[in-house]
Amino acid sequence: MELDLAKADNEIINNKAYDLLAERWYEAQDDPIALLRNQHKLEMPWILQTIERFIGRKSAKILDMGCGGGFLSNDLAAAGHHVSGIDLSDSSLKVAESRDHTHSVHYQIGDVYQVPFPDNSFDVACAMDLLEHVSEPQKVLAEASRILKPGGLFFFNTFNKNQLANLVVIKSMEWFVKNTPDDYHVYSLFIKPKDLTKWMKETGLHDVEIRGIRPVFMQKGIWSLIRTGEVPRDFKFTFSKSPMIAYTGYAMKMK
Repeated sequence: MELDLAKADNEIINNKAYDLLAERWYEAQDDPIALLRNQHKLEMPWILQTIERFIGRKSAKILDMGCGGGFLSNDLAAAGHHVSGIDLSDSSLKVAESRDHTHSVHYQIGDVYQVPFPDNSFDVACAMDLLEHVSEPQKVLAEASRILKPGGLFFFNTFNKNQLANLVVIKSMEWFVKNTPDDYHVYSLFIKPKDLTKWMKETGLHDVEIRGIRPVFMQKGIWSLIRTGEVPRDFKFTFSKSPMIAYTGYAMKMK
């Protein structure tokens, strides 16, 4: 995951947060990355089902943009897909590669504003938990559309832009998760679903489906998190009809 903010100090802080994780990408419970791991567990079956539904096979060619420590890339490869992952964090890529039990994912340094692959070369592109970390998400969308084959799928996950999302995603994390870095998320970079849909359509990504995603509020894990500052391993997320806090979804490149 990479950050491209107008303020250089924020760029350094956010990049450093990911660079320093090392094996904590997969092991830390006292860091916001633990929430991302658990959210990924909910999303992964849905992503695989959607790929099979629209691409029609279990060996799609997939690009994971801002792949970070490789949660998505490695699970996609384990399911039989041909996966490439790009990121600006060399240390994150090394962790991702070390956790690739298939030894098949192609990891490389890559800028999501200038993706190092030719036009129409992938069946699927993913920008999961990425768009809220870049100052120009439209460029990411344009690159995703460019490298997708006609009929290809673009998956996304990001945060809505309202005060409830600010409270749940930024303030609550700062208050309750022990090792939340400064400026881990920046509210000005959150995106309203209507804006993201508009930008996607402008880049040729249509037939957008959006579903809300949020923590399960009535669970023991929340009280454990508040009490200890650590994310329980069984902390649960759920899909929801409302995208008020966060949302995920997909769009299709026009054929």
